Amino acid sequence: MNTPKSNEDRLNRLTNAWETLAADKSFGGMTLAEFKTAVSPSITTRQTLATLDDQRTQAANARDDADRISMSKADMVVAGVVGDPNFGPDSSLYEAMGYTRKSERKSGLTRGGGDKPPTGGTPPTP
Repeated sequence: MNTPKSNEDRLNRLTNAWETLAADKSFGGMTLAEFKTAVSPSITTRQTLATLDDQRTQAANARDDADRISMSKADMVVAGVVGDPNFGPDSSLYEAMGYTRKSERKSGLTRGGGDKPPTGGTPPTP
């Protein structure tokens, strides 16, 4: 099966062998220079892809660095809303920012159901 990686390996192996062992010979109606010219689009495209991969990595890292600063600023804004006497943690603004208003939070109190059989596992055999 021809994959881009196996194609690249084959072109490199073929070119290296030809350069090393028979640089002055013609094969398939081509000299080594003609062959290199013919396969240069494959090599150039691979170099372009490698450059784009590096640029994407750099851009992703720059985004992550910028996000760290942005999230810190966002946390300061939310803290400002919570601390503002005209808004606070029970305001519509706080809710519109994606948080749950204080008055709408559940208490967190849970009561265990002592009469319920445990869930999970396999039931015992009689």
